Amino acid sequence: MNSFEINKIITAILVTILVVFGIGKISNIIFDKDDKNIVAYKVEAPESEIGLASATDTNVDLNALFAMADVAHGEKVFKKCKACHSIKQGGSNKIGPKLWNVMFRPVGAITDYKYSKALSSYNKEWDWEEMNGFLLKPSTWIKGNKMGFAGLKSEKDRASVIMYLNENSDSPRQLP
Repeated sequence: MNSFEINKIITAILVTILVVFGIGKISNIIFDKDDKNIVAYKVEAPESEIGLASATDTNVDLNALFAMADVAHGEKVFKKCKACHSIKQGGSNKIGPKLWNVMFRPVGAITDYKYSKALSSYNKEWDWEEMNGFLLKPSTWIKGNKMGFAGLKSEKDRASVIMYLNENSDSPRQLP
């Protein structure tokens, strides 16, 4: 290898380093990251206007909640859940447990699914209030569970999914 070849290799490495650092500097200039005069306002809505139940609130008016529910809408919203859960009778577990007959069964009751310790030791059943609270924000309702879902903020979405889950059962219960 002659000196001309070595010079080309060294030049290519130096140009690459300059381009990488140059792009970083140019983007800082364009987007002006050092500007401290950025004004941002956080507008907080009063709790009553948000229309969401707190993740620890157990006093939910179930009649009002289920008045806005619709099984067909619940089926649409449940499509978000299908990536991890099966709803078919006789369906199998996926990333999450199968959900046929989930309403009014004990939490963590599927024997062929490995639940987190938090769900295994929860000692409650999936009734209307539990399912509503869990679907609102799973990580807050049962701390330490493995479910990575952010939750359903819309009351109509939650109520509709709960109705849909109730309908996908051997013996659906009457709404409260």
